Amino acid sequence: MDARSVVDLLYWRDVKKTGVVSGASLFLLLSLTVFSIVSVVAYIALALLSVTISFRIYKGVIQAIQKSDEGHPFRAYLDKEVAVSEELVQKYSHVVLGHFNSTVKELRRLFLVDDLVDSLKFAVLMWVFTYVGALFNGLTLLILETEISLSSTPAALISLFSIPVIYEKHQAQIDHYLGLANKNVKGTLAKIQAKIPGLKRKPE
Repeated sequence: MDARSVVDLLYWRDVKKTGVVSGASLFLLLSLTVFSIVSVVAYIALALLSVTISFRIYKGVIQAIQKSDEGHPFRAYLDKEVAVSEELVQKYSHVVLGHFNSTVKELRRLFLVDDLVDSLKFAVLMWVFTYVGALFNGLTLLILETEISLSSTPAALISLFSIPVIYEKHQAQIDHYLGLANKNVKGTLAKIQAKIPGLKRKPE
């Protein structure tokens, strides 16, 4: 799936396809809040096998009654090539490697205080994350449950499939207010840097 397909999925270009993906993802995340990942994988595999085995037996019985020779009902899928091409692996490995190298360079710059202001911002962010980590475990943070129950709402997943559409419809107003907020933050930061000489940003 390329970037364009992901964008079309998030913007509900194909309602049926997006509905299936978002529904399946929501069901999977809710399942992981109740069962372990091993149990979820096992249940999904059993459900899939129940469907395919039942269909295989059904088609076999129908062929025996009608004395037809249609062959294996999944033959078209069994004959398809499913191997991942070397070109695809190389393409995405280069992308991942590029992001990894950029991340390592940025972390080195922050931890070795190449720019004092940026390192202080990073320190504050990590300090905030210590409190976030104390409130949520990894899975709960991923789906942002409002209640720890089957009826809880995975807000992050819902936002993923709703915010892009909302932004597309109200882009002008949202960009306007984001611009104002960004301008105010930059203005405040500039005043702080002017009053504290040690916080002045290094010249480019």
